[in-house]
Amino acid sequence: MSPLACRQCGNTDGPFVPGTGLCEDCEGGPGTAPVEIEPGLYDIPAEQYHHDPIPGGSLSSTGARTLVKHCPAVFKWQLDHPQPHTKALDLGTAAHKLVLDDGPELVLVDAPRWDTDSLKAEIAAIRAAGGIPLKRHELEQVRAMAAALRANEEAAELLEPGSGLAEMSAFWEDNGVWRRARFDFLRDDGQIVDYKSARSCRREDLEKAFSEHGYHQQQDWYEEAGAVLGLTDPEQPMRFVVQEKDPPYLVVVTTCDPMARGIGRHLNEVALNTYAICRERGEWPGYLPNPMISLPSWVERQYA
Repeated sequence: MSPLACRQCGNTDGPFVPGTGLCEDCEGGPGTAPVEIEPGLYDIPAEQYHHDPIPGGSLSSTGARTLVKHCPAVFKWQLDHPQPHTKALDLGTAAHKLVLDDGPELVLVDAPRWDTDSLKAEIAAIRAAGGIPLKRHELEQVRAMAAALRANEEAAELLEPGSGLAEMSAFWEDNGVWRRARFDFLRDDGQIVDYKSARSCRREDLEKAFSEHGYHQQQDWYEEAGAVLGLTDPEQPMRFVVQEKDPPYLVVVTTCDPMARGIGRHLNEVALNTYAICRERGEWPGYLPNPMISLPSWVERQYA
């Protein structure tokens, strides 16, 4: 589980240039001949994983979901324009930190407003050092979420400290396409556990959220990684620990049913084929022409 590093200077801290295997200091410099990457499980920083350390690029579960939910043009734009910091992303990362006991430092910036030059500079320095700045009520929120999760017996057992590895990155090759995944928690008994926050854990709302966010695709993608690399027990499906963002921070533990997993597998195959063709041609098209629009089928049925 040695960390992937810049293939020129050996730097493991970044920042890294997406799809090059190089840190920013070495990009375009001498001695950047390709190196062989070994499939496997790696303990690397989240920044390095998200900037894609595979020379030539690799496809993540998030990228696969974008390809089938939107189109190659949207995928390529997001690849070239990494997501900036957002409050929702910060809170999600902070909750992961406290639940998984792994991740960036959470730093309290105890001021109601962050619009002065001095506070902006302080926040920028925290981010530059790899931390997550939080207001007091935000820090209290994620601490309360972590406490509520630990009070849930099933979730606490799945994510028990010392029972597995947190935030591990997997890389493997599939018919000429490098794929990657980052496990929230890989248990010693061979089960993958993924932590999600949600607006609602009501069954109907979770069904909609899983469909909208492609979590059925994610489950198939991660289970494929575990199977190919010999990391997981095929008899234990991936489990999602889902927690509401508002008090009392209720928790539900679930997994996709066989039908959902089958649909996810099909969509991932479509995404992999699309990615391979677009990469080979160097073309990332937008949506297909659609000169005539129909109403949703459920509206048509009302008038049938």
